[in-house]
Amino acid sequence: MVKTIFSGYVTHLANKHYSKFIAMKNNIILLLILCSLGLLTACEKANINVDTSDADGSAIGEVSGVWSKGSVQHIKGDIVIPEGKTLTIEEGVTILMDSVSKPEIIVLGNLYALGTSDNPVRFTVEDVYKTKTNEFGKLWGGILAAPSCQELVLDNTVIEYGGAITSDASKSVKLGLYKKVSGEALPALWFSNPEGKLVVQNSSISHFHEDCTYIEGGKIIFANNRFFSNGVTGGEAINFKSGCIADVAYNLVYSVNTNALKLSNSGDRTPQAYIIVYNNTILNTGWRRPTAKGGSIWLEASDRAEIYNNLFANTRFGVKRDPKKPEDSRSVSSNNWYYGYDQLTVDQFQVGKNDIVGGTNDVKGKVAGDNNPKFVAYPLETSVENYLFDKVWDFHLQGNSPALKTGTLAFKPHFLNGLVMSNGLTYNSPEPAIYIGAFGTKF
Repeated sequence: MVKTIFSGYVTHLANKHYSKFIAMKNNIILLLILCSLGLLTACEKANINVDTSDADGSAIGEVSGVWSKGSVQHIKGDIVIPEGKTLTIEEGVTILMDSVSKPEIIVLGNLYALGTSDNPVRFTVEDVYKTKTNEFGKLWGGILAAPSCQELVLDNTVIEYGGAITSDASKSVKLGLYKKVSGEALPALWFSNPEGKLVVQNSSISHFHEDCTYIEGGKIIFANNRFFSNGVTGGEAINFKSGCIADVAYNLVYSVNTNALKLSNSGDRTPQAYIIVYNNTILNTGWRRPTAKGGSIWLEASDRAEIYNNLFANTRFGVKRDPKKPEDSRSVSSNNWYYGYDQLTVDQFQVGKNDIVGGTNDVKGKVAGDNNPKFVAYPLETSVENYLFDKVWDFHLQGNSPALKTGTLAFKPHFLNGLVMSNGLTYNSPEPAIYIGAFGTKF
């Protein structure tokens, strides 16, 4: 039968009816013959714009439209949202990334991943690959938004087990995206349009090899997210560069390899990076990268930063600057809370050592165990080297916590009035709270 089909194929070529032959795309044997003959363009074209709107599906190449609620999408190779097009991912969609081809998600247009708390969107891998060997990912690339991307929303979205290392064959390298070279561990999210809008809220990023996010511009909200089990030899939870105007609030960052946040104005983009960081809970960060940069919040290269109401528990350092390239002189910090279980940690919070940045009205003791924030359920003696996250932990504050009324409301986030998206949705930065950290009391 195959021989007969192949003879038909040759006859079609001879009669210059190739287009009719391509139309027979349901004939699996025929497609295999095309691929074996090296007509790769035809094979790739058959996978472009795969329609997965109403059911489970698989995709490779260009995608846009809607992935419908509850569906499962198998990503077998790199996918690209074309410039001017949009992909909307509805609640409950699971996007399974192929761990062999290690695909990248290239966003030239817009992407909206719109999960719910009960039914999140998931970018993940098959459960069989979620092993100790793979606990720092590298099983697929990341979500890479080019400068042409105008809007990107990740709401109630889980992103995990990515961070593959680029090669010369990587789609991102060929397109000149991210760092444009091979040998780089990809972040979960790269966004690079200073005129664009980026919202990441109610989401989690875990089990990535290095940086969780690498942001080179945009009007940005990061709120109510969780970052944990990330970074082998480097990597921040949120890494900002020039061009970013951002509010970062009510996030939990647990034991990333380096800093919870790196705030930098490097890159010479306009506007100057201006980041307001408030009411975040940051624990155990920086200990797995014992260099000058491993800590909690790192300031450098004339970034303008405002830092309020954050709770630092057992972080390797307090807020810290690059002494050779310090932050903008207009930067301010106040009403932050520091707790260290041992004396070394407490010593490394102190201003005057290690280029630590002091803030007004900070709560910063000098003896191990000072200023216990009284979490509902978290053993403060947990090793600072631990990066595994226990879902039973609860970082709300007990009703008698001394951190409940020591915050400040005397500042205004950038986007309290909201970022309005072209799809009609509006996202607002949350109001600051008088308590310290991300959670307040549980009831």
